[in-house]
Amino acid sequence: MAQGTLYIVSAPSGAGKSSLIQALLKTQPLYDTQVSVSHTTRAPRPGEVHGEHYFFVNHDEFKTMIGREAFLEHAEVFGNYYGTSRETIEQVLATGVDVFLDIDWQGAQQIREKMPQARSIFILPPSKIELDRRLRGRGQDSEEVIAKRMAQAVAEMSHYAEYDYLIVNDDFDTALSDLKTIIRAERLRMSRQKQRHDATQIIGDDTAVMTL
Repeated sequence: MAQGTLYIVSAPSGAGKSSLIQALLKTQPLYDTQVSVSHTTRAPRPGEVHGEHYFFVNHDEFKTMIGREAFLEHAEVFGNYYGTSRETIEQVLATGVDVFLDIDWQGAQQIREKMPQARSIFILPPSKIELDRRLRGRGQDSEEVIAKRMAQAVAEMSHYAEYDYLIVNDDFDTALSDLKTIIRAERLRMSRQKQRHDATQIIGDDTAVMTL
């Protein structure tokens, strides 16, 4: 069976990353594409399901996993830990399913060091002006929070050149089409096709020289 591909997806807040991933998943069968489920020590929020939204563990369990290097990446955010389990990712990839991991550039850097075969995608807004407009359009943040998000976005965007692919989300449908094109191209790579098909059975064992 062909191994699935791990896709690392990063973007500043407001670039449309989550919307693009969710739209992609609606067009892909579950046996083809899934989103990575992280471990966390924070308490479940209303409606969140263990194993679907997060794997909820306590601090001792999380630190034990850190000690045995069970995470591809992990970070502490506002007193809670979040991490991506290597075993969980590898189990899904082994079934031939592609996995999407929504993560910031620092986490992406950790994962690329441990899984260099992963593919990375950065999503940019068309401009800082448009990003500011989108953040304000949410109508849920104060001026102070918007300014902080913009500063974080500028820092995040400075790392876009470290990624394998770049998508500029100027038009949502076009950006979604670009994302699908990346997936199709990766599935046609020689290394992956060799896992899926025995080419010698298709073209024969003999090597022929073709002439024009």
